[in-house]
Amino acid sequence: MHPVVALRSAAITANGSNLTETDPAQVEQDEISSGAEESGVRNAADIDRAEADYNDSEDEQDAAYAAHLAAPDEPARSVFADLGLSDEVLRAVDDMGYRHPTPIQEQAIPVILMTRDVLGVAQTGTGKTAGFTLPMLDILAGSRARARMPRSLILEPTRELALQVAENFVQYGKYLKLTHALIIGGESMSDQRDVLNKGVDVLIATPGRLLDMFERGTILLTDTRILVIDEADRMLDMGFIPDVERIVSLLPATRQTLFFSATMGPEIRRLADAFLQNPKEITVSRSATVAVGITEGLALVAEHDKREALRRLIRTQNVQNALIFCNRKTEVDILHKSLVRHKFDAGALHGDMAQTVRFTTLEKFKAGELRLLVCSDVAARGLDIGGLSHVFNFDVPHHAEDYVHRIGRTGRAGLEGHAFTIAMPEDRLAVEAIEKLTGHPIPPMIVEGLDPVDWAEFDGRKRRGRKSPAGKKAPPAKSARGKRGDERAPRMREPVATPDVVVPALAENGHAVMAPPASDQPPVRDAAPRMRSPRNEPKREARDRPPAREERRPDDRQRWRKDDLGPAVVGFGDDVPAFMTVRRRPVQEPVPETEP
Repeated sequence: MHPVVALRSAAITANGSNLTETDPAQVEQDEISSGAEESGVRNAADIDRAEADYNDSEDEQDAAYAAHLAAPDEPARSVFADLGLSDEVLRAVDDMGYRHPTPIQEQAIPVILMTRDVLGVAQTGTGKTAGFTLPMLDILAGSRARARMPRSLILEPTRELALQVAENFVQYGKYLKLTHALIIGGESMSDQRDVLNKGVDVLIATPGRLLDMFERGTILLTDTRILVIDEADRMLDMGFIPDVERIVSLLPATRQTLFFSATMGPEIRRLADAFLQNPKEITVSRSATVAVGITEGLALVAEHDKREALRRLIRTQNVQNALIFCNRKTEVDILHKSLVRHKFDAGALHGDMAQTVRFTTLEKFKAGELRLLVCSDVAARGLDIGGLSHVFNFDVPHHAEDYVHRIGRTGRAGLEGHAFTIAMPEDRLAVEAIEKLTGHPIPPMIVEGLDPVDWAEFDGRKRRGRKSPAGKKAPPAKSARGKRGDERAPRMREPVATPDVVVPALAENGHAVMAPPASDQPPVRDAAPRMRSPRNEPKREARDRPPAREERRPDDRQRWRKDDLGPAVVGFGDDVPAFMTVRRRPVQEPVPETEP
């Protein structure tokens, strides 16, 4: 019986009933009445309240059910098992904790397994490394490599990216009997040669070291069936495209080529058309928005306060580990020394460092021995450090896309991250470009203890050849002859007919005294600029014309030396070596042979 019905029956029984005692219904009502009295329900108001609650709950359930029927069914997300990968690869992927592929992986893996060329446009961090690593493992699992003849080749622009790809092969291929080799600069060439002699299935290399090894006869590329060109736009910026073109010419024509780039400019398109045959083009639009878990901040300070602002932010924020980005390699070294001087656990990382030092610094930072890592943008293209709490932009990046890529190092895997940018008043246009790309302004923040500043009216980072902003006069161009100031100095009046001859004057005692040079006297400036002589005027004699070299020298270098050394010496002068005074022997003519 429904509770509301039981309550209402109990109330009726309590108020009196016309039913007889022998009626079974009366007995049931008495039992219900006694239970209702024990539960504390004594009047009809409680009954009405309970009935109203029941009706409300029914209405809510009906509304929820109707909304469920009206809502469209969400498409089920694909899993790695749907992409056609082998059980060994799927097992390794499951060990890594991955279940659903990214868009670039979902589109690229089935096409690569069909041994078709792929042209992928995707940024670093979209999962494209696993997008070509996983299907390559399946393709290469069927046979073995021969000595010095790798079966596949992956070209990377930087050593950090090459190292990260090698780590992916180790992780995803741990259940397969495949070998790989890492050919990069800064490592022992003899060790790399020994690995190649054993035969490798996957060769991961940078273009420079690979060509060096090929010219030494250490490697042959005639058996390479899969070529991967990763970060092609980065290679174009670093000047590696001629090396890549030469490497491609050494490969067999029948191969599978996988071409990945973050952007698709005209030069990249030309390379793709030259390297690929009927490719499947896959484009994954880059998200220019910042991840939800990243807290941004913009500190506007004067140029001389940037280092102090960084130190105060590090001290006030709860920084567990942080990357500090600079635009220049020299600035990386300077900032690193400054942080070490102020007792911070900091390391430096940029392209000019030795490879062993770079690897050691990275390992220390990943192990927690270093709290801060000052680096250039080369680190943003290869570093994947889990649990990074902070990113500091010591310099506002030149390109707005680099900002999203820099701060994308933190706040990964649903964790909370912080990204703070230190800007100068001259960085106004660069910050505006970043805010336009991300679609939201960067929240300003105040660094306590530093004087506030305002944005400059012009962009101080404008380079040569660009127009100056309106209302601001462009600085005068420098002379091509050197640093002479903003304006060219007027020419000195030069005598036309007077030869450069110093006439000695006679003193009272009859001895000759050299007159001071004419250039020591105060020069007389022309009132008007010097005009070129007409063509019909007779040319000056060669002896009257001053040397052309003397005309190009500054005035202070045209003065005569007080201690005249006389005329210039021709040849050896009086000091001729003795062996040059020996007379040459006459050449004897051969005596003709006489017939007997």
